[in-house]
Amino acid sequence: MCEQAESVCFSLPAWLTDLAAGHDMLLAVEDRMSLVIEASRQNVRRKTGGPFAAGVFESENGRLVALGVNLVTVENLSMLHGEMVALALAQRKLRTWDLGQQGLPALEIVTSTEPCAMCLGGICWSGVTRVVSGATEADARGLGFDEGPKPEDWLLELRQRGIEVNSEVLRSEAVAVLDAYR
Repeated sequence: MCEQAESVCFSLPAWLTDLAAGHDMLLAVEDRMSLVIEASRQNVRRKTGGPFAAGVFESENGRLVALGVNLVTVENLSMLHGEMVALALAQRKLRTWDLGQQGLPALEIVTSTEPCAMCLGGICWSGVTRVVSGATEADARGLGFDEGPKPEDWLLELRQRGIEVNSEVLRSEAVAVLDAYR
């Protein structure tokens, strides 16, 4: 455990590794989203964080690179949204801050809910080439989550940066987790 003011450390819940095991390659985007939604569901059920999760996958073959969950409340760090955790873990695992660098396969982030303003910025700078999201910003705001000052047409903003977007994948399943959190 990292307690020094000069360091930032966080720990993933032990159950997350078990959940990711056996999900090395998920060919269908719906299967990738199902894994991410299950991570968000378990995070709520086990009281290890908020109702959000994300995974970084190789786009072509669905190989899981990193799986993250929202750890804001348990780690007392506002930056630990599911997307930011998954991106940080992928960057550490691949030993690069640029997930789009030459020599790496195209990577995507699959997130249980549309990214907030902070996560949108992180995604833009991460190097991923695709975003797949489940629940919408309106779904999250409906629970009282502050999504921040995000561009109204965030989909267009990402597309103009060469990032493909596939939204509302398994939305009802993702919204069910938000409702359970309520």
